[in-house]
Amino acid sequence: MFTKILNKLKAIFGKKSISKTSKPKKLSKSTKSTKSTKSTTTKKTTKPAKGKKQEVKLLIESFTSIPGVGAKSAKAFYEAGFKSTKDILSAKEEDLLAVPGVGINLVEKLKNYKS
Repeated sequence: MFTKILNKLKAIFGKKSISKTSKPKKLSKSTKSTKSTKSTTTKKTTKPAKGKKQEVKLLIESFTSIPGVGAKSAKAFYEAGFKSTKDILSAKEEDLLAVPGVGINLVEKLKNYKS
């Protein structure tokens, strides 16, 4: 019992002892477990999400290149399932009007832009 107390005091004051060597093991175990959980979650969630977010952003930006289509309607077109500007321009009027936030004026602008 006295040796345990002495070893702890030595560890506190920086002298080598058995308890001091056990402390890094505890740290390494905790860092290993946090690293493994963090690395697996970051690999699985952030990398694909960033790539997909960039693709979505670029696609929405390409939709805004069509005259009359703003950021909100471009996002609405994406959420409705349109994957290219060609899809939007070749869609039927009924399909375009079914998209939330798209009105008759925008459909007419798109119809005039096609021809």
